[in-house]
Amino acid sequence: MALPAQDDSVIPARRTNSMRGRVASAGDTPASNGNVANIVTVIRILLVPVFVWLLFLDANGNVASNGVWRYIAAALFILAIATDGVDGKLARGRNLVTNVGIILDPIADKLLIGGALVSLSILGELWWWVTIVILVREVGITLFRFAVIRKQVIPASRGGKLKTVLQSVAISLFLVPFHALVGPGINWVNWVDYVFMAVALALTLYTGIDYLVQYARLSRAPSGPASKA
Repeated sequence: MALPAQDDSVIPARRTNSMRGRVASAGDTPASNGNVANIVTVIRILLVPVFVWLLFLDANGNVASNGVWRYIAAALFILAIATDGVDGKLARGRNLVTNVGIILDPIADKLLIGGALVSLSILGELWWWVTIVILVREVGITLFRFAVIRKQVIPASRGGKLKTVLQSVAISLFLVPFHALVGPGINWVNWVDYVFMAVALALTLYTGIDYLVQYARLSRAPSGPASKA
């Protein structure tokens, strides 16, 4: 029996330009890779070198002088890290989720956190081993996710969001020289910074281990629920 002729009028046109599509409006049609949510993410990435440059612009050699540039650098970091949820809400709320955005969003977070930690260690304000442990966990788990994503999509680690929030708060406390604001000799300010960083470090390690444990459990199953770690 002959097959019926195919009606070309009902076949959707193949998308040839990823920059074409919806930029800001909500809808069900394909979204542009240059949509407003991805633009916010790219801006967050571009703020990283500016923030680091301003942080070292304020430094005299390897010691921060806690001048005006230090406060501006801290404000840029806080702005960039605080807008983490903005691009996600825009993408989900307006159906602007793209593969490019899914890749860039965690990269922006890792660059912000990593850039701040490395800078603080170079300035001698944070132990290098803390920076190395956090970066090894973040980069290692990210590479691991990409390596196994075709075999098993692992759910987000319990406490993953809280981990990111605590990292952001701890780094912000280190960046803003509160000890200079309250006066010399106020040691409790530094202790607050170290306590937050210690909790963030502990949760960073816990969520990394929990992620691997979940993978070990789910690898025995045929498939797992999709989620972002």
